[in-house]
Amino acid sequence: MFFGSITALVTPFADGKIDDAAFQRFVEWQISQGSNGLVPSGSTGESATLSHDEHERVIRLCVEATAGRVPVIAGTGSNSTSEAISLAKAAEKIGADGALVVTPHYNKPSQEGLYQHYKAIHDSVGIPIIIYNIPGRSVIDMTVETMARLAKLPRIVGVKDATADLSRPTRTRQAIGPEFLQLSGEDPTAAAFLAQGGHGCISVTANAAPAACAALQAAWRAGDMAEMALCRDRLTRLNRALFAEVNPVPVKYAVSLLGFCAPTPRLPLIEASAATRALVESAMRDAGLLN
Repeated sequence: MFFGSITALVTPFADGKIDDAAFQRFVEWQISQGSNGLVPSGSTGESATLSHDEHERVIRLCVEATAGRVPVIAGTGSNSTSEAISLAKAAEKIGADGALVVTPHYNKPSQEGLYQHYKAIHDSVGIPIIIYNIPGRSVIDMTVETMARLAKLPRIVGVKDATADLSRPTRTRQAIGPEFLQLSGEDPTAAAFLAQGGHGCISVTANAAPAACAALQAAWRAGDMAEMALCRDRLTRLNRALFAEVNPVPVKYAVSLLGFCAPTPRLPLIEASAATRALVESAMRDAGLLN
């Protein structure tokens, strides 16, 4: 169900509020450009600054706009297990196809604490759950051994791996098996992640270049290594530029250049610096995304 290029969607704001029309127009464009799935209310969607009502609203807007054409994997993570359960239940009720659950930040749980956190969420919902392992934001790193324990639970189906460790996919595959879904969370190494046993990418870059990101993934599945290399090289500068500042600051500016939203994130994040804006615009022109 989940594979290929899955966009971690930005959340458009207007006057500090969610811009419903802009968000749904953006979702429609993503589908038309070939994205294989969508993630609303994730880190790129500034979930940390969304109220519970806004969180559910973003998921509902995405589910309504996709109308079943591509899977919706709702970001439902929290450093409070009860809150993560509540968000996952709401996503399931709205109609999301899966839940993306980040490892708890700030609390710094043990590996056993991580296991119990995910098991509690698993036992509370009936939709597939993807573990989001991102030590750079959460401080903690879920080990392959803990992930293998969790993979024995029927609705723990995969991982979004943002460790930037390209040895991890092969070790995870050996420990769990090829059926366990492995999605890259690092755009600059998305192509290499596939070669290491991955199944796709939950992508920041796909906000600005959905067709190219989808083409890279499709070329891999078709065994067309020459086409995949062309796509990889076309996206290289853009991938770097979109992480010149903390995500989603640069990518929100990139999406604004395409006319889909304002470049403004919510505080405590601020708009991209002049240097980052110039870098992003240059990279987008280099990738053929701007006239």
